[in-house]
Amino acid sequence: QVQLVESGGGLVQAGDSLSLSCATSGRTSSMYAMGWFRQAPGKEREFVAAITWSGGNKVYDGSVKGRFTISRDNAKNTVYLQMNSLKPEDTAVYSCAAARPTTQASFLTRESQYDYWGQGTQVTVSS
Repeated sequence: QVQLVESGGGLVQAGDSLSLSCATSGRTSSMYAMGWFRQAPGKEREFVAAITWSGGNKVYDGSVKGRFTISRDNAKNTVYLQMNSLKPEDTAVYSCAAARPTTQASFLTRESQYDYWGQGTQVTVSS
């Protein structure tokens, strides 16, 4: 069992930056591939970014590529999402999720690949 707790959300203005953290705990939690997803009001949850367990491969949705950066510190069992140049359309609840370490990077865009999910943290970007 892996527990995930997100933090770092808040209210910012367009163009600002925000950094989210996802603390993981549980047996071998640092061995999981990790992803960030988001869900805006009235919309389905969508993929944002993912990173393999080693950190060697990263995948981004086109809408955030070049603005968001995913990283991890396995010694601290934490995954980060640095969000720059935020836009009002980035407003959503952001959730982190854990997938088996054998998951191919290209598959990490799919919700079905993830076994554990956090509760989410709200990010609101005002115009």
